[in-house]
Amino acid sequence: MTMAAIYARVSSDRQKQEHTIDSQIAALSEFAHSQALMVPEQWVFQDEGYSGATVVRPALERLRDLACEGTLEAILVYSPDRLSRKYAYQVLLVEEFSRQGVEVIFIKSPKASTPEEQLLVQFQGMIAEYERAQIAERTRRGKRFRARSGSVNVLSGAPYGYRYIKKTEIRAAYYQVIEEEAEVVRTVYKLYTEDNLSINAIARWLNDHQIPTRKRISLWERSTVWAMLRNPAYKGMACFGKTRSVERKKITRPLRKRGGFSPRDSAHKECPQEQWLQIPVPALISEDLFALAQERLQSNKRHSPRRTIEPTLLQGMLVCNNCGYAYYRTSTRTSKRKLYYYRCLGSDNYRFSSGPVCQSRPIRQDYLDELVWKQIVVLLSDPELVRSEIRRRIEMIQESNSEKQRREVILKELLRVENSIKKLLDAYQSDLLQMDELRDRMPQLRNRHKTLQAELAGLEYAVANQQSVLRLANKLESFLRKLCKSAETMDILERQRVLRLVVKEILVDDKNIRIKHSVPLLPSNKPGGPKMQSEVQSYLLRSGRHQPTFGKLVSALCI
Repeated sequence: MTMAAIYARVSSDRQKQEHTIDSQIAALSEFAHSQALMVPEQWVFQDEGYSGATVVRPALERLRDLACEGTLEAILVYSPDRLSRKYAYQVLLVEEFSRQGVEVIFIKSPKASTPEEQLLVQFQGMIAEYERAQIAERTRRGKRFRARSGSVNVLSGAPYGYRYIKKTEIRAAYYQVIEEEAEVVRTVYKLYTEDNLSINAIARWLNDHQIPTRKRISLWERSTVWAMLRNPAYKGMACFGKTRSVERKKITRPLRKRGGFSPRDSAHKECPQEQWLQIPVPALISEDLFALAQERLQSNKRHSPRRTIEPTLLQGMLVCNNCGYAYYRTSTRTSKRKLYYYRCLGSDNYRFSSGPVCQSRPIRQDYLDELVWKQIVVLLSDPELVRSEIRRRIEMIQESNSEKQRREVILKELLRVENSIKKLLDAYQSDLLQMDELRDRMPQLRNRHKTLQAELAGLEYAVANQQSVLRLANKLESFLRKLCKSAETMDILERQRVLRLVVKEILVDDKNIRIKHSVPLLPSNKPGGPKMQSEVQSYLLRSGRHQPTFGKLVSALCI
């Protein structure tokens, strides 16, 4: 029996919602059954939301890899435009599959939209388009293969802190650490994660201290610092394939002035991280420090004040547990004063064409802010609770010996490389080795020695960061005592900072409020534990007698 695979594609969100891809698969499965073709369940490939003008699609990539294995005999596609919207790409894919002995079967004949005369006129251009597409696709596939093998040649260049060393006949290309720039990178991460400076403040700090950029003729910009904080190469893993080209859809003001036309009809869109191909390079910072920077980037994106005139305690923290949309602040004015409410985005009628998707009622801001703040103060007021959490994290850091083991491996490797260099020099002095042989073998050992030294410096920096965490943990108890004394006199910005250190998000539904925090609670039957506010049974936070009250205030652990 002939082994076949099914490929289906839709490009728009509307087609995904209308389940047109399901109708394609159903028609293809019926055709396979009528023709006695065997299609395993795992050989049904679907690309949902990908344009036919490109061949960079996850399911199509897996299908092409399967065809290379030699187990596939036929591919069923609904129509040629489902395989590709460009004629050159259709020819490219069909030719590639035919070389692998795979037959491409279209169950619907293509529509005759182009006359034969026009086809003959455009024949030369079509061949040129095919050759260009073939070269570009072979280049892309070759780069992906080199990236999987760990070669840095496929990257566009070395980021700040590294120097790209070209490949030669005796060695592959690699990243060489520039210690002066590497120290600047570590300083930027320290200013962002420990000193809590903003990206704009870090750029000003670098310019004020006259730290040169890579080109040494320009100033530091916010975009440069932002890209440095997001680059995974600094933790030891450079990534290939982080972005892909997509059709440009956003029409900006300059484009509107030119009638909506732009010579650049493509834009770059970030790919999911699970699709990135990692390439090992020397690390400048620890993975924990890089993860902390990413967490703060996400937090700043979520809690950015933007155009906020008057901040609130729970800004960016409230999520509706019914529909999943966030709460925003709104206001209304009575005859005496102005009242503020938290309102669910899903309950707004004007945001959705088919009406609101959520029936949640607005919540009084002042009532809910006071209630959550009291809960957080009660949570942090118990010394034993905080002491146990500090002890747990210190033990976690001390028990984590991966850096120590890696340091021992690097030291042994450094000793081995140094001994190899000494043996080569001794052999040359004893006339056992010629100068040409020494020149061929010595650069590899020197480069390996420099790479190991750079990685060792990164691990020592990570150990220093762990020690600073331990010193900081010993000062938290005194901070909490001061916090409990000044809890009532803090302004709204100080309360915001304390709340965002402890709380991840707050889920609100019709009856309950769930606070998801990162400090685990003690067992409820343990003496001396904090008395949580969930024991109180009713909170009237919404206006109107007919509206339900909140039955519980629940604290939930979120690590």
